[in-house]
Amino acid sequence: MHNVALTRRRTLLAGSVLGGAALLLTGCSENSGPGGGRKDADAVAAARLRGQAARDSAALLAHYDATLAAHPGLGERLRPLRAEVARHAAAFGGASPAPSTSAAPSTAPRAGASATPSASASAPSPAAPTVPTDEKQARADLATAERRTADARAAALVSAPPELARLLASVAAAGAAHAYLLTEDGA
Repeated sequence: MHNVALTRRRTLLAGSVLGGAALLLTGCSENSGPGGGRKDADAVAAARLRGQAARDSAALLAHYDATLAAHPGLGERLRPLRAEVARHAAAFGGASPAPSTSAAPSTAPRAGASATPSASASAPSPAAPTVPTDEKQARADLATAERRTADARAAALVSAPPELARLLASVAAAGAAHAYLLTEDGA
């Protein structure tokens, strides 16, 4: 009888060891291994940052389009910058909007009125900003929007994965250059 009790204890001990080992092995599955949950969280965070950057670029495009519609004379100066912003939006996964064409005088918004951005029909377009009647002030407002967007992208670098951080840094630098070009007299 003594041998039977000892066998039961060994069986229970072996069962608990095997159960513990099985529990440890299932804890190390493909998705929950070291960094597995972290990788998923990083991917979600990167997608969120990328989506925000695409929305910011779309809002900036709307600002360029509204300014171009209100001030067709700025077309030569603004179109190259707008084209870069459109490329940035595409790089972040946003819809590639059609290039802006200067509005005909009959369709240009009145002072203080909103212009409709020329954006892709598949993506919701942000509301167009109010554009000042003074061209210099309109450029200054656009420069402020570029700076604000560049600053937001620079702040996002801290939490971005390396590949996205490089893209954010590059686009933030381009935005800072755009702001400078918009405030520069002449050109």
